[in-house]
Amino acid sequence: MVDFGSAQGLSDFETAGIACYFEVRNLRKDNMIMSNNDIKEFVHHEINQEVTAIGGHYVLTKEARIPFQGREILYMTGYAIFDTTCCGSGGCGYAIIPGFIKDWKIKQDKDGRDVTHVEPIKDPMLQKEIQAVIKKQEMVQEIRFE
Repeated sequence: MVDFGSAQGLSDFETAGIACYFEVRNLRKDNMIMSNNDIKEFVHHEINQEVTAIGGHYVLTKEARIPFQGREILYMTGYAIFDTTCCGSGGCGYAIIPGFIKDWKIKQDKDGRDVTHVEPIKDPMLQKEIQAVIKKQEMVQEIRFE
């Protein structure tokens, strides 16, 4: 286990939250496969399947498509619960945004999971606009772009 807190002067509770965040971040990395021309392959995951992490667990609760400026954005929402830490409990809601949908569920991977081609959203101003739209619709504290 990586000690995220000792060098930063963080409490055990904050350290547990950071560790859970990194578990969720690893899930995002596992879902994205690099492709040519800045198009990525996004591998869809089961919704409402609990995944145990070092300080608790997280669950993807929703996968959604939302229209935005003539295109469609793919995003997922979920929550993380810190309930197996030594110092307390807590949680957060989050959204993960792989990007604009290019080709919806175009194929399946070797495990039979659907794959969608997405274009990552890199423009900071565009990200800010999209964050505002999602925060109006979803109860999330954290929004991350792939």
